Amino acid sequence: MVEQLYSDIPPTKLRNKKEKFTPAKTNKFWLWVASFFFFNMLQNRFYAFRYRGEENYYNGDTKIPTILFAPHSNWWDGIVFYNITHRIFHKEIRIMIEELNRFPILNHGGGYSVNKSSSQSVMQALQYSVDVVGDLKNLLCIFPQGIIRPPHFRPIEFQTGLAYIAKNAVKKYGRVNLIPVAIDYTFFRDNRPEVVVDFGKRIELDKSSNLDKKELTHIFEKALEDTCDEQFKEISTGDVANYNILFKQHLKWYRRIEQRLKRIDLPPVADV
Repeated sequence: MVEQLYSDIPPTKLRNKKEKFTPAKTNKFWLWVASFFFFNMLQNRFYAFRYRGEENYYNGDTKIPTILFAPHSNWWDGIVFYNITHRIFHKEIRIMIEELNRFPILNHGGGYSVNKSSSQSVMQALQYSVDVVGDLKNLLCIFPQGIIRPPHFRPIEFQTGLAYIAKNAVKKYGRVNLIPVAIDYTFFRDNRPEVVVDFGKRIELDKSSNLDKKELTHIFEKALEDTCDEQFKEISTGDVANYNILFKQHLKWYRRIEQRLKRIDLPPVADV
């Protein structure tokens, strides 16, 4: 049997079951639990978490709704988004989770459901997204491809949900900021991978933006693809000096011995 890693059909469409919409239900206790748990998960699996470009958020007007959008390539993406919102921007996350009905506890951390087997359910989730992004204690995080794609998949293509949310947020709040986020998982010199996050250039929309959903979708696709491609070029050089560190592990004992040996100038071996 051939293993199928990726499917073009969302899992809720495959299940084709009616599922009740579940909104986010956060409180201080569950946010503390989620923050502790998700941060420790990253620390236990990754050597470091590097990020840069956060000024693209702070240099804009932080008193208007903000949407972060990123590619979705694996299971860790949502946990990375959680730590971005809570530990870098100090906000609560609001994130659409297709499998929330299988893991309902995630709604206490800021997740809300979407069932793509029903257009009515999809519209309910999109309208809820417009509502919650207006609360400035939140950052709305979206994976606009709609399904999981392989790492570095090209071309980056979106469904129109992000454009719908952006246009309706502008109608409701007057303005909205959108920031593309490149997330990669890569090995440098350690035996464990690192999380590398780049925040791209801010896209500002207001009521003077008369683009339709298709035009906006293409703009968002290009912004994210450019951000991801630029990140890939930087990673390929191995130059991470300009990144901030969310966490970085201490070297294991055998790596410390390796580093020490590299600093010792051994005498040349005499010819026999």
